[in-house]
Amino acid sequence: MFGNKMTLNQSNLIGHIDDLQDLTIIERPIRRSLKSAEEIEKLTVDEDLNDIERAVYLLSSGQEVQRASVVMNLPNLVRQNPAETFRRVVPKVREVLHVGGMELQLAAASSFLTTLQDDIVLIQTHTHSILQIVLLYLEHRDAVVSNAWLETLLSAIDVLPKETIRQEILGPLVSKAQLSQTLPARLASCRILGKVALKFESPLVKKELLPMVLSLCQDMEFEVRSCMCRQLESIARGIGVEPTKTLVLPELMELAQDEGSMVRLAAFDTIVSLLEMFDSEDRTRIIFPLVKAFCEKCFQAEEAALASLSCQYGRLCHGLSGSFTEEQHLWFLEFYKKLCIVGLQQENGNSEAPTYPLELESKYALVRKNCAYNFPAMVVYVQPKHFLSELYPTFSSLCRDPEISVRRTTAAGFHEVAKLLGPSVHCIHKDLVILLQDDSLEVLDALMTHLQETLELATLRGEGSGPETKVSIPDLVPALAAAEQKAAASLRWRVHEKLLQRYACLPRIVSGDQIYFRFLQRMFTIVTTNNVLPVQKEAARTLCVFLRYNRKQEQRQEIISKVAEQLAQGRSYWNRLRYLDLCEIAMDLFSKSYFCKYFLVLALELVNDPVANVRYKLCRMLPRLKESIRLPADKHLLQQLEFCVRRLLCREKDQDVVASVRKTVLELDKLDITEPYHKRHERDLLDQKKETEEALLLEMEQLERHQSEGRLESDKHLDKKRKETKRTKLARSRSLSSHPSTSKMTTLEKPSKGKEPGTCPAPVKGPIPPSSDDGLRSHHFGHAPSSSMPVLIRSNTSSTLDHRSSTIKETRKLTMQRKSNSFGMQ
Repeated sequence: MFGNKMTLNQSNLIGHIDDLQDLTIIERPIRRSLKSAEEIEKLTVDEDLNDIERAVYLLSSGQEVQRASVVMNLPNLVRQNPAETFRRVVPKVREVLHVGGMELQLAAASSFLTTLQDDIVLIQTHTHSILQIVLLYLEHRDAVVSNAWLETLLSAIDVLPKETIRQEILGPLVSKAQLSQTLPARLASCRILGKVALKFESPLVKKELLPMVLSLCQDMEFEVRSCMCRQLESIARGIGVEPTKTLVLPELMELAQDEGSMVRLAAFDTIVSLLEMFDSEDRTRIIFPLVKAFCEKCFQAEEAALASLSCQYGRLCHGLSGSFTEEQHLWFLEFYKKLCIVGLQQENGNSEAPTYPLELESKYALVRKNCAYNFPAMVVYVQPKHFLSELYPTFSSLCRDPEISVRRTTAAGFHEVAKLLGPSVHCIHKDLVILLQDDSLEVLDALMTHLQETLELATLRGEGSGPETKVSIPDLVPALAAAEQKAAASLRWRVHEKLLQRYACLPRIVSGDQIYFRFLQRMFTIVTTNNVLPVQKEAARTLCVFLRYNRKQEQRQEIISKVAEQLAQGRSYWNRLRYLDLCEIAMDLFSKSYFCKYFLVLALELVNDPVANVRYKLCRMLPRLKESIRLPADKHLLQQLEFCVRRLLCREKDQDVVASVRKTVLELDKLDITEPYHKRHERDLLDQKKETEEALLLEMEQLERHQSEGRLESDKHLDKKRKETKRTKLARSRSLSSHPSTSKMTTLEKPSKGKEPGTCPAPVKGPIPPSSDDGLRSHHFGHAPSSSMPVLIRSNTSSTLDHRSSTIKETRKLTMQRKSNSFGMQ
């Protein structure tokens, strides 16, 4: 055993020695990289030289890094001494750029752009010298460098005067656009033409630039044709609407049928951008057939163009919808539905991704993602009233797409769809729950961005309903609770924090009981057990919001008791710190009176906390706590706060807390003096508004309680009346079935005599309350003299039987008397 330990220790020791040797090997290049005395001497510059002389010296004999530093500082030299800089420094910069590397070239491009864009008014010769350098290096052999100089020139065109552009740029541009020039030169000419066209008037663009544009559109290289085609939007806006129809549109039609797919795609994008410039006839006669042919060709053979087509599809349909016939409208809608399921197999209503090559599968996923992005535009295209029949299956498919990026894009635009649907928003309730239950946190994160707006729109009852009328979404509350659990179980705490922040809108969406029983305890758990401080603070804020808008006194009291028990008086100092965080939040949400009544005293009691961190945080909060006290009503609280300060000054031993309390005392003394009156007045008005809202909530609570009590009493009264009516009808029906009618006395007299003992039926099941029985009896007997036959109320008592028998005898006498009277009249 000891031998094994020795072996392990020796191996560990050998391992540490190897590590130390590795460290020495690593350190050797560091020592070799140190500068020698000669090298330091070369890098040293005379301190007596001014800025211009130092720049010239470093550009002439300095190293590459020193030259780059001078070039980067060139705008500052121009601001300080423009004349000397352009006379001595700029020529040196032009010389070193011939032999400079990429870093020096990029630094020079950036510096010259800053110089041209600066507010300093440069004379013509200075601008000429800079533009000559820029145009010279547009054809640099390194593509990165040449592109940097091109971007410098394009950005400079925005700030240069027209005359300078015409003299310095248009002249070289004509020569560089010739077919004999290199491919990079012709590509640069295309971009410069598109930029310059927006600077001049229409006649000049049409006369001097348009011939070069049309020539480059017919270039032999497809890259040049594609680049020039993408600049045709700027050319069209530069020459106006009518020349565009006669000169640019035919060229676009030809480019849209080009043999190169890049050229056709550029033509399609340009046509979509210029739709507003064409009238209805041009759209119907020219644009629609062209676009339709392009869409069909892309879907059949060119998957690469599908991504751009799907990205522009919403804009395309919106621009052409006013000129469509019903058949054309339907064709574009059906084509969009095909794009939304491209690369998927529909089985039993579910979208499944078949096996494709990885590159093709990613292209199809990008197409469906672009379709999800354009879905709100397609809702406008179809009109919300036709959404359920035309687009809902497609929307449901996008919400359940196997690709996360598609579902994330759908979730990000869900609020736009809900806003467009209006009263018909109920048809996407199920899809909202599906996205809330999604397995991907990216989808949940996208949905959380506009969750409040989405839920408020989704729970509107419809047209003609008031602002308080809400409709419940089935399974919404369980889905929200499950989403929070999922975010809490992940390592992405920022998503969890964002979700808790959005859950503060729930009092406007779901009932107070649902919040109390499904979310409140969860907020307490997060505040007391979560390990991420921002998440704990956000949960505390949401907890305060739930408390703020709870309408039941018993539930509010229980929440406040839990806050006091689990946080303010919690066993962990971490929970007591969270109580102080909660107090800061409560001061923002509640009125001063409410805060002082339920939170302030517990916060001041933490002055006796055994942990210095808690006392330190309390010291930092004392000025805000004092602001929450209203005088003279809360004078005793002010005395208690001052007692806390004295206690800390006298008994505190921790140095950080002592320093904090001394600083706090100075702040407390200056609090009433330094604060401006208008700020104090604004704060008082805000507090008064909060207090009014709290009083309104209490009134609403009492009103709801009275309404519920009145409703309960009304239900009891209606139930009692219903029972009495039922008994009355039952007694009347039995009485009528047991006695003859006076109009048929001659035929029914014998049966009534024979059945006289049977007129007392079986007793009614269950006891009948005396009060109701007496009431019913007095009611029916009160009507006996006016009727031909009294209605009898059955009872189990003997007195009732005697009374009934006597009543029957009286009835018989009355009947015989009426019979004799009738004979006399006859």
